[in-house]
Amino acid sequence: MAHVPPLPESLDPSSAASLALRACDNIDSLHDVRLAYACIEKLVVPQHVNDTEEIHPIRSELGALMQLVNEELQRRIDTADATIQSLRLALG
Repeated sequence: MAHVPPLPESLDPSSAASLALRACDNIDSLHDVRLAYACIEKLVVPQHVNDTEEIHPIRSELGALMQLVNEELQRRIDTADATIQSLRLALG
């Protein structure tokens, strides 16, 4: 187990805890995007086409879906990164 230095006296422990909680929430939202990608993968590369109706999405529909997911993923990554940077600054 790594040694964790004590918090600086000037740091409000509740603000660091709040930032850490926000970072966890941000990571949870990234897991949601990963699930969306897994769903898209199943649509694009079905394992057993005979088990369900054949899916014939058109290229422009898939492109629009991927663009939307990519934009949302980038937004969530940026939010998580900003939270972690704030936590680093708070910890000092």
